[in-house]
Amino acid sequence: MNGEKENALKSLKIAKGQIEATIKMLEDERYCVDVSNQIIATQSLLKKANLLIIKQHMNHCVMEAFEHDKGSEKIDEVIDLLSKVMGK
Repeated sequence: MNGEKENALKSLKIAKGQIEATIKMLEDERYCVDVSNQIIATQSLLKKANLLIIKQHMNHCVMEAFEHDKGSEKIDEVIDLLSKVMGK
């Protein structure tokens, strides 16, 4: 596993813990703003993990595709992915 994937995995594991903590906060009827802040922190980790995975894809899969004259397929794939990330 390369560095981007390892870091993404770490972020996802932390996010998993934050989701579990957020569920407990709701069950304990904690203050809504505190719950919302926990959700925002979790979203930030998920975005970070996603960017690391996209970076890994660009640095490895896309570059390899260009070496085999199949780069345009990967570009379309990445554009579709980015449009989802951007909410378009």
